[in-house]
Amino acid sequence: MSKRIAICPGSFDPITLGHLNIIRRASRIFDEVVVCVTVNATKTSPMFTVEERVDMARRAVIRYPNVHVESSSILLAEYARQFDNAVIVKGLRAASDFDYEFQMNLINKNINPELETMFLTASGKYTFLSSSVVREMARYGADLTGLVPSELIADIEEKAKQWRKA
Repeated sequence: MSKRIAICPGSFDPITLGHLNIIRRASRIFDEVVVCVTVNATKTSPMFTVEERVDMARRAVIRYPNVHVESSSILLAEYARQFDNAVIVKGLRAASDFDYEFQMNLINKNINPELETMFLTASGKYTFLSSSVVREMARYGADLTGLVPSELIADIEEKAKQWRKA
């Protein structure tokens, strides 16, 4: 029997506790979880470089032995081809997320018909949480406790200070 592999893709700019909630839950369902830091061409001016996002994600998921982090700049459906029977796992916060993710699922299936997508609904306390909310709060110097992994707060605050100076 082959390993059950999940791919949790996202820009993770930065990774939040909401992301980690989905990753943790996926790690209980699948044998292996690949957190794939993607380059999203529609998102302009990321706060962190891809390398910084990969580093932060690795530090955040270190507690999960069956989770590892990679990055990719190719289409997700193409990236997934390197794994046997991989499943894309996406978190949903609201109906608007479903509309977008359902459309992406159809596009991915068109490119890679073998690729399946699984949706996990966000835990209630994270339904409001997004990387863009974290970036905005960080720009204003707000407390990020309870929004991002504690080991990343200083990095995010430092980057936000640099943005404020620019």
